[in-house]
Amino acid sequence: MDFVTPDLCDQYSDTVSVVEPLFINYGQRCCFSGEIVTVKCFEDNSVVKEQVSVPGTDKVLVVDGGGSKRCALLGDQLALKASESGWSGLVIYGCVRDIDEIRKTDLGVQALGLHPRKSVKRGVGELNVVVTFAGVTFTPGCYLYADNNGIILSSKKLI
Repeated sequence: MDFVTPDLCDQYSDTVSVVEPLFINYGQRCCFSGEIVTVKCFEDNSVVKEQVSVPGTDKVLVVDGGGSKRCALLGDQLALKASESGWSGLVIYGCVRDIDEIRKTDLGVQALGLHPRKSVKRGVGELNVVVTFAGVTFTPGCYLYADNNGIILSSKKLI
């Protein structure tokens, strides 16, 4: 699916929300979209690991990592699992690692930055809760569109 977020913003200016430009595009897919599934966690990617293993066709995993830059919430193994499970992409309000491998994986990945340390695994986190960061509220079931220009949200499917 090809789109450009500026065109979607122009066409749907009254219905889309624009995420603050905090994110860097690290994935092989520069353009990705889908229905939002959310995870809220802090320096523990246990729920992320669980979710990338379930079918995610036409979905985007939005991870509210609290903006932490002290560890990575996604690495090459979880990115590969997400791709194999059909996820369109991930938006991570936190860091990723193993970037050279992630760039080879058929997946969209946007995050705040890179960090070589992995997260802890305590089994802590929440699934499909409303999360707010980067100036917008991410509601499970809404739609996310991301490309090199930015990230936008819509309560309904646009394309």
